Amino acid sequence: MDDAHHARPFRDRADAGRILADDLADFAGRTDVIVLALPRGGVPVAFEVARALGAPLDVFLVRKLGLPGHPELAMGAIASGGVQLLNEEVVRAYSVTDAEIDAVVAEEERELERRERSYREGRALPSLEGRTVILIDDGLATGASMRAAVLALREKAPAWIVVAVPVAAAETCDEFRDWVDDIVCAETPNPFYAVGLWYEDFSQTTDEEVHDLLRRASDRGAEH
Repeated sequence: MDDAHHARPFRDRADAGRILADDLADFAGRTDVIVLALPRGGVPVAFEVARALGAPLDVFLVRKLGLPGHPELAMGAIASGGVQLLNEEVVRAYSVTDAEIDAVVAEEERELERRERSYREGRALPSLEGRTVILIDDGLATGASMRAAVLALREKAPAWIVVAVPVAAAETCDEFRDWVDDIVCAETPNPFYAVGLWYEDFSQTTDEEVHDLLRRASDRGAEH
């Protein structure tokens, strides 16, 4: 394999999804499997996986809770279904008050509900009870958003939770072994630096693309 290709294993998110699907081939053709994507970057990856496995595709939303005054710093996350995860160390280090936390949570919950309605076009999340859920994003750096998603998913009583990503920091990938039933990281480069470095094209996925891919997946499901 030439160095140029090896340096960036994925052309774009769709290419990454096709590669990741090969690692998930054992789940193909099973009626209990559902693929859930973390929007927005996880959707093009998950679309290819769902297509390859012949599984339905849906979205599972997580919002980062930004630190008041430093929104780029995460002090936690919330996920579909009212699950909240706080990083107590960050909250303590920056002396964030309960009132400040509540204000950020309220704002992010509004945005989460807006996106949920918009992406699903009013459809409810299908029942996940007793199902095998494959949870997908375009990569794992610290894994904070994915961890919030896993916690939220547990509330829905699936039989088996698989986290699958094209690229991850090796230590984050290892940590997830304790939190989920199965973890699939197609590439764990060392040193890792950032998810976007491993894609030739890591341009932002738009809401329009998310809508389009979800619609195409749902049309495909209707054909079966």
